[in-house]
Amino acid sequence: MSTAEATVETLLAHGLKTIYALPGVHNDHLFDALARAADRLAVVHTRHEQGAAYMALGAALATGKPQAYSVVPGPGLLNSGAALLTAYGMNAPVLALIGQIPAEAIGRGQDHLHEIKDQAGILSRLVDHTVMLHGAAEAPAKVAKAIRSMAEGRPGPAALECAINVWGARGKVEPIPAPSPPRQPRIDDDAIKRAAKMLGKAKRILIVVGAGALDASPEVTCLSDMLQAPVLAYRRGKGILDGRSPFAVNLPLGHELWGEADAVLAIGTRLFAPMTQWGIDRDLKIVNVNATAEGAAKFHKPDVALIGNAAPVLRRLIDTLSKTNDKRAPRADEMHERQARMRARLAKLGPQLEFLDAIRTELPEDGIYVDEVTQIGFAARLALPVYKPRTFLSPGYQDNLGWGYATALGAQHARSDVPVVSINGDGGFMFTANELATAMRHRIPLTAIVFTDGAFGNVRRIQQEQFGNRVIASDLANPDFVKFAESFGARGIRARNPEELRGALRDAFKAGEPSVIEVPVGAMPSPWEFIHMPPVRGKVKR
Repeated sequence: MSTAEATVETLLAHGLKTIYALPGVHNDHLFDALARAADRLAVVHTRHEQGAAYMALGAALATGKPQAYSVVPGPGLLNSGAALLTAYGMNAPVLALIGQIPAEAIGRGQDHLHEIKDQAGILSRLVDHTVMLHGAAEAPAKVAKAIRSMAEGRPGPAALECAINVWGARGKVEPIPAPSPPRQPRIDDDAIKRAAKMLGKAKRILIVVGAGALDASPEVTCLSDMLQAPVLAYRRGKGILDGRSPFAVNLPLGHELWGEADAVLAIGTRLFAPMTQWGIDRDLKIVNVNATAEGAAKFHKPDVALIGNAAPVLRRLIDTLSKTNDKRAPRADEMHERQARMRARLAKLGPQLEFLDAIRTELPEDGIYVDEVTQIGFAARLALPVYKPRTFLSPGYQDNLGWGYATALGAQHARSDVPVVSINGDGGFMFTANELATAMRHRIPLTAIVFTDGAFGNVRRIQQEQFGNRVIASDLANPDFVKFAESFGARGIRARNPEELRGALRDAFKAGEPSVIEVPVGAMPSPWEFIHMPPVRGKVKR
């Protein structure tokens, strides 16, 4: 086999069915191998390297399974870098296959096409696992190890480099081995017992969930019921507990409950907002379930750390807790009342909430909402009910403007069984709007909503409120987005209010083809008082 053929066969052996890619001369032999395997491994080619990487990210987030993309070195890598960085921040299993200059020239500074100084060093700052392929014989083992690494310890992306003159080099390859499961830490039964005793005796428990709990929805739901504990999910954890439950609480209600709690069960989260904004004191006991000990103690050493995958750890905790848990009074009535008060507070965000109600009404329970850095997106993080895990995709702590459309395109391609809706502002949409061409070429029926206010709205509000209305670099010149969509052959629709948006969404989902819905809006109320909140106890951690 060639190195490229061995790589492709190993990807297939590990269950990958698609590679998102933009071709180029450094990877010609890889693409030839992909062409030979076209009946088994699909290639979705994009119009920009960032589109390929974001599509792989969206597919990984929507499925929870490894996804791959490939681009040329140098500018190709750098163009994809924001998406790879976001994959790292979101613990997403994205495998980057990056070309390289001729093997003998790497590190010699001879100015080859797309040469970049210390490309491996750049990759090592974007992922935890990166390695060079030197030939066909070693490719299966290195590719398999890279895929396995994405699920071990702190989950996240990995990268493989291969030189232009190595992809096509042939050599003897042993039979491709079957995938081996990632190594998982042994569950510490003594820690489980300590956690069960602590939680069993606590009176007012708050559960906080992040992305590390996405595969533990049944266990989280069971614990919430056993402990009569509200479950706080801000972004990545939304849908782990069904959003219709009165125990599913948003960020500002979680802020209130944090101040009242005597114990917190944190699952798959570093507790960023509570630790850096809300405060902690000796009266609050914390049990942290995390993939690594470092993650559990990111800001504060917990009273008990339970290390491992959330689902099996929580199952063990449930079994032990069932023997030690105090009898608890039901809190459903209390939570219904608190939810009603919170909805009254959030009514300040009326324009955003009306549009979100329209989207939630038309989007099926298992439909996927892809967030963006926009006014509707900020409000959705607070107020959109989410019913199932992996149906609310939000860009994590990078929170990078413009990630949305191409990421949603990958989610829709990977989850063709459900509708996906991409929420955009006019600023962010134009980052990857060119990938409408990809949607049309590959018939990906993504529905994108573009809320147009003619500005980077959040930037403009900050300038108006904090800088004496000295507005600079925030106004936009936009196309007619309906005509823009139609110029690609996509459906273009304009909706001027929430009711029209409902109808446009129904039509778009029924049509099953790429669609863009433009929604003209004005300035919207600020959500930030519900996101950046003051301490409610003790000291904050920095």
